[in-house]
Amino acid sequence: MIKDEARRRIIEVGIVPVVRASTPLEARIAIEAVCLGGIRVVEITMTVPGALEIIREVIKSHGPDVLVGAGTVLNVESARRCLDAGAQFLVSPGLDLKTIELAQKENVLVMPGALTPTEIIAAWNAGADFVKVFPCGNVGGPKYIKALKGPLPQIPLIPTGGVTLENAAEFILAGSEALGIGGELVQIAALRAGKPEVVTETARKFVEIVKTTRARSASA
Repeated sequence: MIKDEARRRIIEVGIVPVVRASTPLEARIAIEAVCLGGIRVVEITMTVPGALEIIREVIKSHGPDVLVGAGTVLNVESARRCLDAGAQFLVSPGLDLKTIELAQKENVLVMPGALTPTEIIAAWNAGADFVKVFPCGNVGGPKYIKALKGPLPQIPLIPTGGVTLENAAEFILAGSEALGIGGELVQIAALRAGKPEVVTETARKFVEIVKTTRARSASA
């Protein structure tokens, strides 16, 4: 999947689930649960045991139906391993210029993390496709995104950290291109309790919020 197609998928879905888990099995169950809920995008973090093999498995089993990315990519060496495993986009909690350079060379979508206006501008100027604003919930949440979009309307921001069912609509209305959602969506307690349907239902709720909020915003 080329970069432009990946970008369109992320914008269309409006949600990037951050899959963190303590075992490969938990990760696999989480991915299936999220997909059943209508979110055909997954970010598998490098903190998951066997993350690279899981990336390979999901791509093999789902093909083009699911956009598979690698998260918590901290440096260019890790990025290269993720790309070799088939990752279709790269996400980092921080800004590593060499990783952006590699992604551009390989025509792969890259979403570096940044927090301050200076970092966000640096990430965008370096060639980021989206900028992950992390940890967004700790610095004002939707209000912070709205403040950033004033002087930086051209930069597509994806807030991550602190996005919930209660404030997801606010994040969209503030100007977020999509939402990065971790524990509020991929609920490890539910998975460990053998209730992946809880994750699936939460995914459906987030999808509906994004859809209805965007429609309301467009008609305003």
